[in-house]
This record gives sequence, structure tokens and C-alpha cells, in this order.
Amino acid sequence: MIDVQDLSVTFRNGGRAVRAVKEVSFAVADGETFGIVGESGSGKSTILKAIAGLIAADAPALTINGTAMGTQRNKAQRRLMQFVFQDPYGSLHPRQTVDDCLREPLVIHGIDGIDAKVMEALADVGLQPQHRFRFPHQLSGGQRQRVAIARALILKPRILLLDEPTSALDVSIQAEILNLIARLRSSYRLTSILVSHDLAVVAHLCARIAIMQNGQLVELLDAASLRSGAAKEPYSQELLAASRGFTRATA
Repeated sequence: MIDVQDLSVTFRNGGRAVRAVKEVSFAVADGETFGIVGESGSGKSTILKAIAGLIAADAPALTINGTAMGTQRNKAQRRLMQFVFQDPYGSLHPRQTVDDCLREPLVIHGIDGIDAKVMEALADVGLQPQHRFRFPHQLSGGQRQRVAIARALILKPRILLLDEPTSALDVSIQAEILNLIARLRSSYRLTSILVSHDLAVVAHLCARIAIMQNGQLVELLDAASLRSGAAKEPYSQELLAASRGFTRATA
């Protein structure tokens, strides 16, 4: 479904160029959930945004469902792939109600039966009819992220891109959102890419995981290898060790 070959992304600031992603390659099968992990600044979110067409890659390096993709996408290509951002408050317009947010993509794509589809989308993510006409500031963080997920899925995409979807939420809410994503992934038969710094989250949801460092793909692991700590590369081993937390030395 997703084929990334030698993806590179360079940001420019005046005369200075910074290569944020350096010749990264991987493929994601139809229906698979693929994880990308790494420390802050490793390039994982940049890869996701390049796949979504939100930023430009240095050269065409992406094939989706057999079709080569550039930064410019038509409506059908945009509908095929949807994005859930890290910050559920920042990704929702503060002056739009939940109803406005959910009906907008349907209007843009000329889809009929808007009211019924909005109500279906709310039910799918566990929100009630009374949430429909509330503004983002009237919702909790978890409810806002449910709205963001509903907006992404209301067009019935085949691909869902998730950029740290639980990192801005309270720990008590994170498990609810992760379970929701897992359920919707199955019911919608989605192909997904999940970016996270949390190895436990990635191991829970993903079949295979790419480990990133300084814009490069260091190692590909399956979930079982990640859980058992069976990484080969030194950086991957350090990342796994760091995820287990700090243990105070005893005298």
C-alpha cells in the first residue's frame, strides 16, 4: 500500500540547508500498522508529513497503492490518506463547532447525507449527540482527540497517519485513545503509520517498527523483537534500555 524509497527531506533557512531525513526506505502492506520511533529531532514526524504531502521531499520517493505521489495531490489522493496530529487542541479550529469540523471535509468532497455521516462519525469515536455543537474549548483533551480521529475517518480513507496521537493527553486517557485507534483500525480495515517516542505504545499497536536516529533509519524490528529487546544496532539497544527507565544503583 505504501512504498517509500530513498526519501530525503531538506529544510532551508537562508543559505543554510539541513537534511532532516536521509534516504529512508520502507514499505507498508495493505492493512498493516507500521511504527516509527526515535528521539526528538530524529526525523520521524517529518517522514509522516512528507508521506501526507504536507511538506516536499527532495525528489519523488513515494508510491501509494501503486501510484507515484508528489507534494501536489488531487482530491481523490487526499481522500485516500488522512492525518491525526499530536495536539488535538491545535489541530481543531477554535471558532468551529464539532459539527463544523466534521461536515467541512464532506462538503469539500461533495458527499451527500452529511447529517447522518456526522452522527455516525461521533458514535464511532464514542462521542454523544450533545457533543456535536460544542466548541473545542468545551471538550476535554481526550474528547478533542476523538473529534480529530472522527474528522480523519469521516471520508472513509484507506490510510491513517498518526503523529504522536496520545502524547498530549493525560496518562489516564491515553489507553482509551489507543484502544479506540486499535478498534477503528480493524473495523475500517486501515493501513496505518504510527509515529511515537513511546516504545510500549508502538509495540502494542504495530507489527513492524522503524527506529530513527539523526534522520536515518537505523533498524527495522518486528514487535516481538522490540518487546524482547532483541535489537542488533547499538543505538536501538540504547533506546530500548532507556525506555525501561532509571534504576538507582544500590550500595
